[in-house]
Amino acid sequence: MNGFGNLLRLRFLPAAVWGLALLAIWEAGSWFLLKVLQVRMAQSKLPYIHEVVSAFGRYGSTLLKEGWVTLANAGLGLLLGATAGTLLAVLMSASQWMERLAFPYAVASQMVPILGLAPIVYGIVRDDQWARIIIAGYITFFPVALNMLRGLRSAHPSALELMRSYAAKPWSVYWKLRFPASLPGLFGGLKIAAPLAVTGAILVELMGARNGVGVIMLRNLYYGPSHVYMFWSTVVAGALLGVLSYLTMSVLERLAAPWQPEFRTKGGDR
Repeated sequence: MNGFGNLLRLRFLPAAVWGLALLAIWEAGSWFLLKVLQVRMAQSKLPYIHEVVSAFGRYGSTLLKEGWVTLANAGLGLLLGATAGTLLAVLMSASQWMERLAFPYAVASQMVPILGLAPIVYGIVRDDQWARIIIAGYITFFPVALNMLRGLRSAHPSALELMRSYAAKPWSVYWKLRFPASLPGLFGGLKIAAPLAVTGAILVELMGARNGVGVIMLRNLYYGPSHVYMFWSTVVAGALLGVLSYLTMSVLERLAAPWQPEFRTKGGDR
């Protein structure tokens, strides 16, 4: 328990210090633009942090409700993309022919700008929920596939030779050796993909969905200066959803692969 507490302090204390410093600089910069330079519409460019926090508190229930819609669709898209990426990685690891066939197309698929693809998908499916799920899955499958493939191939050669010497079947080699070895790589891909899934869901919501953080964001952007703090609170809400998705993957990684060096206790702690 002490080791876990030390791990939390080592990981999050520096980030908290830097975060507080950044917020203080932001607040000072906002005051400088408004009071000293007297920039026109200064709060639209760099709003007071305390006003954004106040708006976040006033409309917290709405943001929570709409944020859940965004997060749920992003989560379904992440699940879809992670499943597709994992299956593709397993096929490519099992067959070099399959890798030569599929990998160039997987790379090429990521060259399509998501900002242009989102309205196309939305126009085809004509359903905002499915469009969010598809775009989130599309964004996430490649980092999962790439990191999963690397993880599947990270099994130690001597361990593979030992399995072959016992005439282990291919599925047994995968289940008992390759899959456990691939878990750090898989979760590395998921930690990249999870915030991207949230971003993809919000992007589709900006195209004309009925609910979600992106809808509230676009609506308050349309009203301009009179809703500037509400707009920025939706930006903060979107960022928090991305952070939450990343932390969720980190917790799942610790539960699924606790043997990794960064999860081990140090300095004799137990």
